[in-house]
Amino acid sequence: MNDRPQLPETRAALELRRAVRDWLGRYAPAGVVAVALSGGADSVALTAAACAEADVVDALTVDHGLQTGSADVAAAAAALALRLGCRSARVLTVEVERTGAAGYPGGPEAAARRARYAALDEARQGLPVLLGHTLDDQAETVLLGLGRGSGIRSIRGMAEFEEPWGRPLLGVRRSTARELCADLGITPWEDPHNSAPEFTRVRLRGEVLPLLEDVLGGGVAVALARTAAQLREDGEVLDALAGELLAAARDGDGLRIETLATAAPAVRRRAIRAWLLDRGAKSLTDTNLRAVEALVTRWRGQGGVAVGGSLTGTRLVAAREHGRLILCSE
Repeated sequence: MNDRPQLPETRAALELRRAVRDWLGRYAPAGVVAVALSGGADSVALTAAACAEADVVDALTVDHGLQTGSADVAAAAAALALRLGCRSARVLTVEVERTGAAGYPGGPEAAARRARYAALDEARQGLPVLLGHTLDDQAETVLLGLGRGSGIRSIRGMAEFEEPWGRPLLGVRRSTARELCADLGITPWEDPHNSAPEFTRVRLRGEVLPLLEDVLGGGVAVALARTAAQLREDGEVLDALAGELLAAARDGDGLRIETLATAAPAVRRRAIRAWLLDRGAKSLTDTNLRAVEALVTRWRGQGGVAVGGSLTGTRLVAAREHGRLILCSE
């Protein structure tokens, strides 16, 4: 393990160290991790705490190449990682996908996210990758899900660990991460995208959440994060029940209608969703899923339901046939 400066015994340092220590004990007892370091306050604070608590930390910095000077920002982040005590620091240069005149598929944020996660996954060498998402990020995610009507999977927010992605700071406020940077005498990089009002999440952060805090008397971000945790626990139980239903309903490549029809709706929809995704369905919406469920529960002789494309470029369609729910290509 590299020599590294000791963290000061400040309130922020102790809180972040405790969060990382608890996460490592649950998910990475071997103490060897990678950390995604952008140079921003959250990822810098996470890296400092990880270096204090983990046995080995490798830093991975992604240069999206979307802003002037991004290579310099990435190089500075990698140098900082070594000063904080990382065993290694790598800069991953990526090309963010564009689709001609249509621009970025899903918008620039989504395209950059896809490129970033793909690069991190390829470079992590089997290690879990720690991400600097905080309690405030979790609250914003829950609000986005509520506003879009995305259902429990979105409202329950981000998980502490979805292999290989680890989020030790989901119980830590963003302000605490900034406080640790100040304690260390580090000026973090400020991503200009984080203050660009054209991004929905930026407006949530700068306008909506502060207004809710004011109107409701404070504690909103903490309450939203707590709600996410509770919903995640409930969702895990429902997912387990759905797995049992899926196993019971399987009939070759299809699912027995009779078995699905007698199940509770929340469990049935989860089972159908898991089956569709496993068979190659893409970008399922609630409308898609309920239309497929109607083949089971409200059968009136209707036709099949398109659920996306297959790997071969053909269209996948869910249909009812001889008492079974099937998936076919068109």
